[in-house]
Amino acid sequence: MKKYILTEEGRRYLENGLPEKKLLGILPASIEDAKKKIDNFSIALQWAKKNNWIEIKEGIIILKKMPEKIPEEEALEKINKGKNVDDDIILLLLSRHLIEEERETMQKRAEKLAGKEVTFLTEELIKTGQWKNVKFREYNVEVTGKKIYPGKSHPYQKFISEMKKKLLSMGFVECMGPIIDMEFWNFDALFQPQNHPARDWTSTYSMKYPVYGSLPDRKIVNAVRKSHETYWKYKWDEKKAARLMPRAQGTAISARMLPRADVPGKYFAISRCFRPDVLDATHLIEFNQIEGIILDETLTFRNLLGMLEMFAKEIAHAEKVKFYPDYFPFTEPSVQMSAKHPTMGWIEFGGAGIFREELTKPLGIDIPVIAWGLGLDRLAMFALGVKDIRYLFSNDLKWLREVVA
Repeated sequence: MKKYILTEEGRRYLENGLPEKKLLGILPASIEDAKKKIDNFSIALQWAKKNNWIEIKEGIIILKKMPEKIPEEEALEKINKGKNVDDDIILLLLSRHLIEEERETMQKRAEKLAGKEVTFLTEELIKTGQWKNVKFREYNVEVTGKKIYPGKSHPYQKFISEMKKKLLSMGFVECMGPIIDMEFWNFDALFQPQNHPARDWTSTYSMKYPVYGSLPDRKIVNAVRKSHETYWKYKWDEKKAARLMPRAQGTAISARMLPRADVPGKYFAISRCFRPDVLDATHLIEFNQIEGIILDETLTFRNLLGMLEMFAKEIAHAEKVKFYPDYFPFTEPSVQMSAKHPTMGWIEFGGAGIFREELTKPLGIDIPVIAWGLGLDRLAMFALGVKDIRYLFSNDLKWLREVVA
């Protein structure tokens, strides 16, 4: 059976009287006078009105009837003496915070364990000294305990964070760019002609609303126009360049960075990209890329290959790497890198090359710039031992708990 004790407020009311009883003793009185004479006036007024003992007329509190006894007052006396009271009055006193359930003391809880066998050394046993009077159960240290899975970062998110730290430690500066960008930065500034198949709706997404964005500084726009019309021999369409689209490649961020880049300089970005594709073990329609550029007068193609090999071996932990000649409108020479997965064979990581002068000069750069764009999801597949790229976004708790990242 539950036991109750008086709260500090309950003890004060037992000693000095309930506020509503004090209020009844000074009536009739104005509200202003009653406020000055009665502590906790609002409580007194509330309970006196609730019990229909008073009424208020033109700012004067008038006594309607004087109760023979007040149940709460009698109940407080009984509870203080350890006697029982009815449940309904208990609920009333609890609602008024005049009583509370008696809690077993730490000393009593500890004393109950004296002479018994216990498994754990508790706070009560230590503080009360009762640990001297209990028997501790013997442990078999050879038994495997329950495995605990502490909170941790998602393996893929941790992989991305570690990659960022590595690049920052190498002196790279991280860049940002909008997910919804113009074709100008996705393609035109990258010297990709407007009639190129990769710009077709079957290869990229487009925006239904809004359709167009605002092109950058006219000096840059005119320089890009001249580069396209001089080399590709077609009429460049400014309106097409201003069309908005979900970013198709992370290299768009590099294009945005070039006009304001330091020379020499090293920059990288981790970007969310979108392309129509068939979902399978190595392809997603929404994926992450890691791309970067290095600007320096002394750079050569061998520097680029060394950087790519470092990515594959040190970050993705690939043992074998291959380079293939490739073609991109914005780099020359161009290269594709693939790495060998233990079970899935050779997988393409991405492309790279040296930016063409037709790209860099319109953006204000007249020195070599090496650039790469790699599939971050595929790098993570290698590092985390994942056979299916979709599993990087899985909610499989078993894998999330046990994967070493």
